[in-house]
Amino acid sequence: MRGLRSLEVWKLGVVNYLDALKLQEKLALDRKLHRRCDTLLSLQHPPTYTVGKRQTVHNLLIPQSELEKIGAELHYTQRGGDITFHGPHQAILYPIISLRDVGLGARSFVEKIESTMIELAAMYGVKACSGQCGETGVWVGDKKIGAIGVRISSGITSHGMAFNIDPNLSYFRHIVPCGIPDKEVTSLRRETNLVLPEEEILQKQLISCFARIFGYSNLIWKEDASVNFDKETE
Repeated sequence: MRGLRSLEVWKLGVVNYLDALKLQEKLALDRKLHRRCDTLLSLQHPPTYTVGKRQTVHNLLIPQSELEKIGAELHYTQRGGDITFHGPHQAILYPIISLRDVGLGARSFVEKIESTMIELAAMYGVKACSGQCGETGVWVGDKKIGAIGVRISSGITSHGMAFNIDPNLSYFRHIVPCGIPDKEVTSLRRETNLVLPEEEILQKQLISCFARIFGYSNLIWKEDASVNFDKETE
């Protein structure tokens, strides 16, 4: 009988994008070298636009020189996907896991990430679904509620998902979200008729959905993850 599968969960709060990227790179290397178990980072970012490895910065609709005026940063990454926005009041999860150990291919991994966000939306009466005809992420009708952009190197994942709880949607007006024109972006707050709990509860629920869908039965919560974060990024 297979033993319990463990997932270490780091609750980091609000983290600068570059600091989070540096941490992911360190954890991914440790996971590749079998120095740690699978790890899930739960966090938020200050207002940040990120461009994937295809470098589709043309989908940024304002001059880069104007970003400081709206309080946002722009960063180039090696993840898949197009341009997207990260900011306060999103639930962001970055899984640093071994696909070989969990027996998944890249497509199945992405599908399970989609299912994670779809399940959370359903808990609040919102019917979300995967995109159609190559549209990435999770959608409510023709409005996007969750973005996905992952990187897989040597079978180890990084980057991940951003689920819109109640972000400032005006930031999305300055991009073609995920490179898909004429589509709107929405949030759980806009779509549900229910009263939402505190964001920390929603983030924990998203983590629980992830763990169940990916088959982790032993969650190791790092409530003092900010301390670990400082040590890992020194």
